[in-house]
Amino acid sequence: MTLAPDTHLPNARLELIALTSIPSIVAGCDLAQIIAAALAHDAIDLRDGDILVIAQKIVSKAEGRRVRLDEVTPTAAALDLARRTHKDPRLVELILRESNEVIRVGREVIIVEHRLGFVLANAGVDQSNVSESGADDEALLLPIDPDGSALALRQRLGALCRIPPAIIINDSWGRAWRMGVVGHAIGVAGLNALVDCRGRRDRNGRLLRATEVALADELAAAGSLLMGQADEGRPVVLVRGLTLRASAGEARALLRPKADDLFR
Repeated sequence: MTLAPDTHLPNARLELIALTSIPSIVAGCDLAQIIAAALAHDAIDLRDGDILVIAQKIVSKAEGRRVRLDEVTPTAAALDLARRTHKDPRLVELILRESNEVIRVGREVIIVEHRLGFVLANAGVDQSNVSESGADDEALLLPIDPDGSALALRQRLGALCRIPPAIIINDSWGRAWRMGVVGHAIGVAGLNALVDCRGRRDRNGRLLRATEVALADELAAAGSLLMGQADEGRPVVLVRGLTLRASAGEARALLRPKADDLFR
């Protein structure tokens, strides 16, 4: 699905607001209720067209995707790969469980195709801001179905707040061509993740033949800028000012087909 040409462009001003009162999240939390309470705390009423960018970490925590490493037994394949990468064999085991295939291997990094189709480092298995003690004894996995998680949050927030916001579940990844991490959309509901601009014309009248805009990734990166990467504690960001039409979009629309992936 694509948006009409006039339904994805921001006005001259786009507003981003990080919610200030999201508590620590544990398994079984009603995440939508927590977000609704944070919106009320910050005196924010949702409007049509609002988008919430939500950190993957709190979604995974609420869904019980935290794993204790002392409960993980590495297989022979994990032990071999751990020797080659100098990583904890238990983490490698989790990475392999979450992956369809291993694509590249380097010191401290394993590039995989995740079971959801994403190509990323270490299958998204993360230890940052996971263990309450600060120890490296736990790890967090990506949600089982991020698009489904986004849709459930949109529906529940719509019931609680009367207006269903579009939802983007954001995770920070590196990129093949660039240094550093940036926000990526792994779950989407309520907007098209990919906007097809082919057939439109540029300012000089030239027909666009190849341009597709990763709208959900651009919004995820914008939200990630306010979220931060360390101890900021701002896992939910409201994006306001984008003109869009509600859509049954999904993050999987952003996946490049394997046959078109020049790196593989």
